[in-house]
This record gives sequence, structure tokens and C-alpha cells, in this order.
Amino acid sequence: MTHNEISYKIIGAAIEVHRELGPGLLESIYEACLVHLLREMGLKVETQLPVPIIFRGVVVGKPLRLDMLVEDKVIVENKAVDFVHAVEKQKLLSYLRLTDRRLGLIINFHEAKLTDGVERVVNGLDE
Repeated sequence: MTHNEISYKIIGAAIEVHRELGPGLLESIYEACLVHLLREMGLKVETQLPVPIIFRGVVVGKPLRLDMLVEDKVIVENKAVDFVHAVEKQKLLSYLRLTDRRLGLIINFHEAKLTDGVERVVNGLDE
């Protein structure tokens, strides 16, 4: 399955979760529901994965945590905020670089229309 096919399924599932629950809940609730739905669809989903920070060959500081990794290819950062700041996109790009992944999605469940809250971040994706 390609990155784009996976992202299409993730966004479709997020829309379904948003349709049923609406905006205004906690990020953790949306994440749990999205994980459940994606797994029901037969996708491999890992949550709260630690990402070590390696600087000049040395692990430094505490590891970062990815919200979700789908099919070992697409990183998903779930949000439930009024506004997604540009730094969140940069943070996701850093996650992509640190894990050598090509595609990430920021999904903000606080939007009235979920598609307005989906941001795609790429790191050298060829598809």
C-alpha cells in the first residue's frame, strides 16, 4: 500500500470519527477512536512511539513521542485545538526526519469541518 493510499484511509476514518463525535472533546478520545477504527479496517497502528534524539551519534534528552504510526509509513499527529500553529508542522517534519519517514498528517478534530483541519507534511515523498 502506498503512502497516499494509507493517508486516504486515515483521513476517511478521521472524518468518520469526527462525524460521529463532533468537535470539542479531548485529543486522547479522538486518538483512541481513530486507532480503533483504523485497526478495524485492518491497518497496523502503533501509538505513543518513543523517538530517540540522536546528536552526533549520542542519544540526548528524553525521547519524543509520536501519536500514531500507521502501516509503519505514515505519522499521524492528532490535535484538538482552536488553531494549529506553524511550529506543529515543523515538529512533524522533524519527526519525519528523525524516523526516516516520508509522510505525516496533522489532524485537528476541533474544526467544524474536519477536512479544514487536515495538514499534510512531506519529507521527500516521491509518490
